[in-house]
Amino acid sequence: MDGTALGLVLFWIGSSWPATSRAGIDPYEVQVVEQGTGWPVPLVELRTTHQMRWVTDNAGRVALDAPELMHREVWLEIRSPGYGLPADGFGMRGVRVRPVPGGRTRIEVQRSSIARRLGRLTGAGLLAESQKLGLYGDSRESGVWGCDSVQIAAHRGRLYWIWGDTTLGHYPLGIFHATAAVTSLDPIPRAEPPVRIEFQMVTNAEGRPRAVAEMPGEGPTWLSGLVSLPDRQGRARLVSAYAKIKPPLEVYRWGLCVWNEERLRFEPLKVIWTKTDSDPRPPPVPEGHAVPWEDPEGRHWILFGNPFPFLRCPASFEAWQDPAQWERLEPPEHLLSAEGAPVQPHSGSIAWHPWRRRWVAVFMERFGKPSAFGEVWYAEAQSPLGPWGRAVKVLSHDNYTFYNPRIHAETLRSDSPVLLFEGTYSREFANRPEPTPRYDYNQVLYRLDLDDPRLAPAQSP
Repeated sequence: MDGTALGLVLFWIGSSWPATSRAGIDPYEVQVVEQGTGWPVPLVELRTTHQMRWVTDNAGRVALDAPELMHREVWLEIRSPGYGLPADGFGMRGVRVRPVPGGRTRIEVQRSSIARRLGRLTGAGLLAESQKLGLYGDSRESGVWGCDSVQIAAHRGRLYWIWGDTTLGHYPLGIFHATAAVTSLDPIPRAEPPVRIEFQMVTNAEGRPRAVAEMPGEGPTWLSGLVSLPDRQGRARLVSAYAKIKPPLEVYRWGLCVWNEERLRFEPLKVIWTKTDSDPRPPPVPEGHAVPWEDPEGRHWILFGNPFPFLRCPASFEAWQDPAQWERLEPPEHLLSAEGAPVQPHSGSIAWHPWRRRWVAVFMERFGKPSAFGEVWYAEAQSPLGPWGRAVKVLSHDNYTFYNPRIHAETLRSDSPVLLFEGTYSREFANRPEPTPRYDYNQVLYRLDLDDPRLAPAQSP
């Protein structure tokens, strides 16, 4: 190649680059919405042919800011659990766009899952892509970057939210003795995206989220069975079971703890069981999700299950701490799908839905397909003790996990078919998937409309 040819090549390459300035390039806005409703769709991945990737925020937006994308046609592959586009003749699913600084476009995707995704509740950058575009400047950061499953209880006029192991930004090792926040009793007034909950985190002197359940013993502390119960004096007491964990994920102790209203932390009450060679298996303890229930005789109970009740105790602080008053229950080992195939529950929750006038369950399947721990089902019963009817799959993941789905019972209304549930979206227990930026190891909220005709097989009289 002579010098003339080389000069032409350099000129051609240079003239293909968009002009930039010290101020940078104004991002190109892409908003992904659901076809038919126009609702923003969070958790949609857009990927170029050279493997750059963006993931939509709670407002369904990404801000494309790579200089090489500007002023030329760019293919964006579209990936999202429960949402997508039809494949073209080569099996590709995506769109072509022509980004320009400060421009925008809108992509409509089709929803295949019965459950509709409303957005991420925890973690950093809930609306970060929109903020790059000058929107939602009032959105505040909690300081939490990731957290495990939630326990929620109404207590003394507020909702208490307790999470498991929590990731922070300043170091890879985070908090392993639970974190907490409070909100109003109605933290999700509109079941539409974008969702934003104003959490008042329990923090330390530096303003960082802090542990609230440091129980004696080595290893992390996990809380379960959170509930507010009246004591003999009529005072509401916030209580929980706790488990102590050693590697890899083995529970070696179960105990009970009580919330200290002044210190804003749980304090140990008693140990129920510690693993020994002579006592290797724990007894049933009041863990899982706590659900109030008045039986046909008018007696008030707290049911503990995950998803279906396996233990109950009278609804008082004194009965909760007395194992002699705990009664074992027999949850179903499996349910049947609408097609008659067995579905084995792994984790989940139940609630009374006043619009359906039925007990409803949302649960994750054990060893489901295509994702071993990412298939979510819905079922109904006339009693929380069963029998439970046929189950319908409402959400699926391809090689990703969505565990411990929790129904937001505080949002259920007699004049609305809406049911909200959240769960932990995580790469754990999957086959080494690529982690989803910002979303991985966080809580994602979904909406079910119980008047959807696809749920009819679960709603037989």
